[in-house]
Amino acid sequence: MQEIENRIDISVVEGIGRIAREEWNALLIEDDSPFLDWDWLAAMEDSKSAVRATGWAPYHMAMRDRASGRLVAACPLYLKSHSMGEFVFDQGWADAAERSGLSYYPRLLVGVPFTPHTGRRFLVAPEAGREEALAAMARALASICTDNKLSSVHVNFCLPEEAQALARAGFLERLGYQYHWRNGGFASFDDYLGQLKSKRRYAVRHERAAMAEQGVTIRVFTGDAIPDSIFGPMYDLYLTTIEKLYWGRQYLTREFFALMRTRFKRYVCLVCAYRGRKLIAGTFNLQKSGVMYGRYWGCFEELKYLHFNVCYYAAIEHCINSGIGRFEPGAGGEYKWLRGFDPALTHSAHFIQHPGLRRAIGNSLVRERREVEAWIAEGHERSQLKAPAPSNSEPR
Repeated sequence: MQEIENRIDISVVEGIGRIAREEWNALLIEDDSPFLDWDWLAAMEDSKSAVRATGWAPYHMAMRDRASGRLVAACPLYLKSHSMGEFVFDQGWADAAERSGLSYYPRLLVGVPFTPHTGRRFLVAPEAGREEALAAMARALASICTDNKLSSVHVNFCLPEEAQALARAGFLERLGYQYHWRNGGFASFDDYLGQLKSKRRYAVRHERAAMAEQGVTIRVFTGDAIPDSIFGPMYDLYLTTIEKLYWGRQYLTREFFALMRTRFKRYVCLVCAYRGRKLIAGTFNLQKSGVMYGRYWGCFEELKYLHFNVCYYAAIEHCINSGIGRFEPGAGGEYKWLRGFDPALTHSAHFIQHPGLRRAIGNSLVRERREVEAWIAEGHERSQLKAPAPSNSEPR
């Protein structure tokens, strides 16, 4: 393993702009989500959504070949002054640290801001040797944490093989779960309904019918077919959810939505609800390589079943019509399970510097793992789909 560290230099750069767009994106593979694209990360920073002032100081890790200077590996890295917008909840750990007289913040996060999707967190060029590069980057993260007297490093929603590599470097693995919809080769929405158990099938039909009864039509816009004029109202819809929920927090700025219009339309999918010609609700989603990612929902009018139709049923129908194999609607919500979304494991890895805090967290993770694995098994056993759920519950 020491051999690779004789051939590479690892650095931390402030801001994605210090790494060339072509260099970063050259490390991506087809299955990577759009959230790892340079344009997405740059939009987060350029729009002042994920910057030091919001508690997301971007310090991305870059690994370069010493001889050629070429970028051979990288990961999105942030210095965090809080735990918000991460969706792997560690506020209990922060409270335990505080009670023990320890400073929990700031700490390091490898992940994507405000986005609980599973995927690669460490981007490695094929010729660099992924196993060696992962081990070197894990050691570098632990050293940065120790040298700068930070409490911890957190790698959220990583791949299982990344969690295993990090465990070998002293990270603790944490399991969680989300609800994902998988396309069972459905030919139509009615075909999907036919796979639901009768009680759920009746409920979905009833909820879908409520839209026509209330004069609501739903349209889906993707890519270049999205009207430029709709991005401003989508930001306003995003704000409505934040303003209605006491725990709601505004992470994104209006400028972020403007940058999505000019830089990122190719991956955007908007599901919009209208009464007549008036936009009353919508969701901002992304799609790439056969996966749809649900993100931001809002409504100007509160109508019965509007949320389920816009966020789930119209999105599922779009996935079926477009041949999309998986739909990840985001974190939380057992109501998703009732509509044919089955639980899928998620992984994160955590380097805790203080021995006592590490020991306490490690013990709690053992208990938590048992609970998560039990619900994964039960959730699949009691799936609302008549057909057996896929045996592999890992997200791609």
